[in-house]
Amino acid sequence: MMNSKMKQLLTALAISTAVVSASVSTVQAAEKGASSVEEGKKLAYSRSKGNCLACHMAGEGAMPGNIGPALIAMKLRYPDKQKLVDKVWGKPETQTVPNSMMPAFGQNGILSDSEINKIVDYIYTL
Repeated sequence: MMNSKMKQLLTALAISTAVVSASVSTVQAAEKGASSVEEGKKLAYSRSKGNCLACHMAGEGAMPGNIGPALIAMKLRYPDKQKLVDKVWGKPETQTVPNSMMPAFGQNGILSDSEINKIVDYIYTL
């Protein structure tokens, strides 16, 4: 009898530990995602880094340029997020606009892969 009760207690403890662990992981992932978006926003608006506002209207950015298209509905325009990453990075096969003024940020070493991913995380929320 005691053995059966002990097994039930240990099973309940194992299940509750797994549930709490999964909840903590989900919260940490959400916090990481939010911080990645915030960092991406800072990089995108930074005149010394992404400088997206020099050419694009984006979010609530002040004094946007109008050389490039407005950064709106990005999930609809780029359902495959990797294609947007490739475009910002500067992969030649993604440059579908002839004579585009947009620099190849990754290819030219302007931004790191991590910075590009954070900017894309932010842009993808627009």
